[in-house]
Amino acid sequence: MPLALLALAVGAFGIGTTEFVMMGLLPNVADDLHISIPTAGHLVSAYALGVVIGAPLLAAVTAKLPRRRVLIGLMVLFVVGNALSAVAPDNTSLLAARFLSGLPHGAFFGVGAVVATGLVAPERKARSVSLMFLGLTVANIVGVPVATAMGQQLGWRATFLAVSAIGLVAIAALALLVPADHGHGDAVGLRGELRALRGVPVWLALGTTVAGFGALFSAYSYITPMLTDAAGYAESSVTVLLALFGVGATAGNLLGGRLADHSLRGTLFGGLTALAVILALFPLLMSSAWSAALAVMLLGMAAFTTGSPLQLMVMEKASAAPSLASSANQAAFNLANAGGAWIGGLALAAGFGVTSPALTGAVLAVLGVAVATAAYAVDRRATPTSAPARLVASAGPPPGTVSPLTVPEGGRRAVAGAADLSRRRSRARGW
Repeated sequence: MPLALLALAVGAFGIGTTEFVMMGLLPNVADDLHISIPTAGHLVSAYALGVVIGAPLLAAVTAKLPRRRVLIGLMVLFVVGNALSAVAPDNTSLLAARFLSGLPHGAFFGVGAVVATGLVAPERKARSVSLMFLGLTVANIVGVPVATAMGQQLGWRATFLAVSAIGLVAIAALALLVPADHGHGDAVGLRGELRALRGVPVWLALGTTVAGFGALFSAYSYITPMLTDAAGYAESSVTVLLALFGVGATAGNLLGGRLADHSLRGTLFGGLTALAVILALFPLLMSSAWSAALAVMLLGMAAFTTGSPLQLMVMEKASAAPSLASSANQAAFNLANAGGAWIGGLALAAGFGVTSPALTGAVLAVLGVAVATAAYAVDRRATPTSAPARLVASAGPPPGTVSPLTVPEGGRRAVAGAADLSRRRSRARGW
């Protein structure tokens, strides 16, 4: 695989670390800024809002620029946002800095996915996207625990300075490893970029992302009370168990990339179905310590098996604006984060039990399968047999020829190849 994918993974590692580390630092930030923990929780929402707004906006306005320059510029914005977070004097300033930090998130993954797929052969596209996302999943295993421990020992400001340093390393790697002439965005203009997103298949693909990852976050947002209240783990053990989720997510991401290169839709349907089954079994799996640990790892594996297929599907459905569509998919991921957590919270508030968010997640995963099925049906209707081919088929073979139904497969390929050669020779002669 090209070394440029390593540069993309380093950037993804930094982004994944700063996205999830705030959850572990909320008490420290709240104490230092003299605010309540629920108020500090708005810092998580501010980052997510930055992702949702920045993903399509920055991808659209940078569509005509060289993609390496865009990636470096996005990481510069990332570094600035995290540096400002480290020196923010009050909660309002920190909210603004977190919003700024979130702006480049979706566009980086969106443009990065386009660059990653352009660096490899067509049959390895999904694998290239999964290698970029590897930085995000490894961040959950290494980056977030280490950054959280650093924040608890040295202060939360030190964490954001360290994340800024990771961003600087990513900038250097992008400048050195991503080819300078790796293409520009298609010069279709902002209006053309937006027009490419109007198709029903694009929105069905985005809807699959929202439903599928909404299923994940419906359960994962409340995984700590499930592990402590249902499975009987001590709170001190939760960090290790969440690292198991990261291990599962990393394995699922790599597996999904490899499988999707052979069957994109098959991998997507398989991953969503597995996610629905695992979430439906969560109440049973949370009844003992060992099965709860297994459930956490399987949850990460099933969910992230669908990551690369979802990204590629959206890019294919909006091929005229792949950067914008890919970035919009990142916004959909964050909408799934917020929406899934909200729906899972409704189940808890209704008194259905501590594992009920997993059951609502199973329903969302089934909804994801339904939306993906609808997308498949639309694709089938959108690619009918061409009118000339239908006319020829209905008319039957010309007199003196053999029906294609009676010709073996190898013979049909030979005839088709000869016909194509004849057409090319005719064009060369000006016919």
